[in-house]
Amino acid sequence: MLFNSLNFAFFFPVVVAGFFLLTQRWRVHWLLVASCVFYMAFIPAYILILLVTILIDYFAGMYLERVQEKHKKLLLWVSIISTCTVLFIFKYFGFFTGSFVGVAGLFGWHLPQPAISIILPIGLSFHTFQSLSYVIEVYRGRQKAERNFVIYATYVMFFPQLVAGPIERPQNLLHQFQERHNFDYEGITNGLKRMAWGFFKKLVVADRLALYVNDVYSAPRGYNGLQLTVATVFFAYQIYCDFSGYSDIAIGAAQVMGFRLMENFKTPYYSLSVSEFWRRWHISLSTWFKDYLYVPIGGNRVSKSRHIINLLITFTVSGLWHGANWTYVIWGALNGVYLIVGFLTKGWRDRMFGAIGIGEDTLVRRAIMLSTTFLLTCIAWIVFRARNMSDAVYVFTHLATGWNFQSVATTQFLLRQFPAAIGGLLVLEIGQRLSSTLPISFMMSRMPLPARWALYAGFVMTVLMLGVYKQMQFIYFQF
Repeated sequence: MLFNSLNFAFFFPVVVAGFFLLTQRWRVHWLLVASCVFYMAFIPAYILILLVTILIDYFAGMYLERVQEKHKKLLLWVSIISTCTVLFIFKYFGFFTGSFVGVAGLFGWHLPQPAISIILPIGLSFHTFQSLSYVIEVYRGRQKAERNFVIYATYVMFFPQLVAGPIERPQNLLHQFQERHNFDYEGITNGLKRMAWGFFKKLVVADRLALYVNDVYSAPRGYNGLQLTVATVFFAYQIYCDFSGYSDIAIGAAQVMGFRLMENFKTPYYSLSVSEFWRRWHISLSTWFKDYLYVPIGGNRVSKSRHIINLLITFTVSGLWHGANWTYVIWGALNGVYLIVGFLTKGWRDRMFGAIGIGEDTLVRRAIMLSTTFLLTCIAWIVFRARNMSDAVYVFTHLATGWNFQSVATTQFLLRQFPAAIGGLLVLEIGQRLSSTLPISFMMSRMPLPARWALYAGFVMTVLMLGVYKQMQFIYFQF
């Protein structure tokens, strides 16, 4: 079920009403049923795949507390491999077999391509990683195994963050299903405000920018350098508003019922380095890879050469997590290269800025660093958004050619969509700048009641009038 659908507009109030009307004993059961309904709105049969993952890691968690120490690691790997096998079959089987057939063809071995077509279950990578984090934390002794199957299943399937995160850790979310959540007017209104901000990002900004981005990137050879550049910058904001908008809706929806989900974005385009960008972008996934892959293989506590390899491995695997396509793998590896070059050249850059008299905390240096980080991020987004590497290479090599807007699609977008898109981006930036000092909800609570409700009404009308209502799927649903 899409957040930006009429079905959800009816579904969510019913779920919230049922949650607060039921006694504490039955609330988690209600949430589990609601989460099943939410997920089955996509492809009903695929809930069985989710059930397999839940059963594997539920029993693995209990047995990890019972078996002898010498058998724990074996049981952990059995659980990880079993869970990842489900992910591999549905997401990566065609990619790896196709790549193998392609490589074999280079050596003159003409192998048949397995004719298997499987629709990827929505959000499979997200709930797989959330399930894996539970097993790993139980193995490390940081989390007690959950013996109540309904509570554990709800932890994996909790509908606000089921299909696109945030990817929660058991220490943060699992215990909340055992706690009592009272009806809290302030919490409910703050949650609804957070949801409204997410809908604004998705409907007014992301989906409107997508109208132009999709046209350009579906056939990039029909556009010149200026159009490709504009589409790339627009995509940077589209994917940010699409994904962070989903996270805002998920966090807000959970908050309405009294649950706390982790923050997933912290204004990433204000970053002064690529490493800072990854501390602000998709935080739940970045920290997941840091804790469960980067640190276990050595992190930065090793030699410089091994540290470089660890960074490259982590970001390449992160790229593969995003999709079964070489564009995602190269996008991940490219971000790894950015970080490697960044820490290798830090001393040289500091000396260079010092030689020309630009201090560390000066506005000029911060502007240069912010612009450079955004430029590098946009270059990487080209690879991420392109349908294949051929398109990515074409876009990158033609950014500086033909800077004019002589295109029917571009002219139509400029006349019909551009004012609303730019207006949405301005509101986005103003909102982010204001919230960097104090929460917007706190600032609004200080306003006189008539002014506050006028602001609410104006914001809702803006979303209703300027939003794009084509029920566009959230970008990260495909991952």
